[in-house]
Amino acid sequence: MTVTVTEIDVATPAPALIKLPLDALHRRLGARMAPFAGYDMPLQYEAGIVAETLHTRRAASLFDVSHMGQAILGGAGAARALESLTPADLISLARERTRYTQLLNENGGILDDLMITRLPGVEERLLLVVNAARKQHDFALIGDALRQFDFNPLDRALLALQGPRAAAVLGALLPGAEDLAFMGWRAFDFGGAPLFVSRSGYTGEDGFELSVRAEHAEDLAHLLLAHEEVAPAGLGARDALRLEAGLPLYGHDLDETTDTVEAGLGWSIGKRRRAEGGFPGDARIRQAFEQGPSRLRMGLLPQSKAPLREGAELYASENVVGHVTSGGFSPTLQRPIAMGYVAIKYAKVGETLSATLRDKRIAVDVAALPFVTHRYFKPPAGKDAR
Repeated sequence: MTVTVTEIDVATPAPALIKLPLDALHRRLGARMAPFAGYDMPLQYEAGIVAETLHTRRAASLFDVSHMGQAILGGAGAARALESLTPADLISLARERTRYTQLLNENGGILDDLMITRLPGVEERLLLVVNAARKQHDFALIGDALRQFDFNPLDRALLALQGPRAAAVLGALLPGAEDLAFMGWRAFDFGGAPLFVSRSGYTGEDGFELSVRAEHAEDLAHLLLAHEEVAPAGLGARDALRLEAGLPLYGHDLDETTDTVEAGLGWSIGKRRRAEGGFPGDARIRQAFEQGPSRLRMGLLPQSKAPLREGAELYASENVVGHVTSGGFSPTLQRPIAMGYVAIKYAKVGETLSATLRDKRIAVDVAALPFVTHRYFKPPAGKDAR
């Protein structure tokens, strides 16, 4: 996009980008830095986005996601109280288990999506991880709505080790980490301080997210990167991986106009919450479950060499029946892929629509998600993994 001088407020300088705890390390590793959600983030390293994506699929990559917001909500009844803001079943969430959910507005629109972990111990405490661009909004909302509870944002780094070799690498450093089940959580000791490990991620691969004190982040990163199968990867590869895995990105595939069901996330609302409601927009969500949504988030395969980008309209004949929310080139599949919302009549795998690309109308096939099969870890039968 070309920006003219008239579009820039020259009297108001742009706020300085926030540096990550690993900023110096990224630069030593040759990262190309770029602004994202107010942070100076590594977009890619010398290998490039395609190589970083493919390396994650076959070995393991280390991502710096310290821009994400982390906080702890504590106090007796905290889980039940947080259910007033989100449709997740948090009362039944076991200790050292993580659950994906969304914060909703009064119309059932998605304010943000987040991860919630029930921490161990007698006291009721929930660890929240929210999106960087929404954390100020989210923390203000939660702090105001649940004033009777202790709510403490955390100043910690967050690293993601992702890929089929991640478990072997991390298990050698933190014995027992390799036994965690998908969405399991455990605290380990690192440098005399707690290191939070969750078996989760945003790539569709097996992997872990590691919450560590900021002053210990570089030591941890060095130990992981010293392994021959681990390479650094940036935001570009992370975006390609999550698109291949069919995972939505807030502000693109999810926003305040989108509800959980049409976004294809209905699985994240348990039976009790569907029946009882008690969360913002529960009437809209219930109607979507009972009558079906008017549109669905679907995979899209453009029949072109160039990718479709966000905002492109989808047509059936000359009628607009949807739009693209994320699009790009898939290094794994070696072709353009996209996601978007399609009117329910046309939201069928194999349906052919069209879109305009570079002033030409191209065919776009509706496809199932994910494009690349998820490889989340499931413990062998009978193995007592957390």
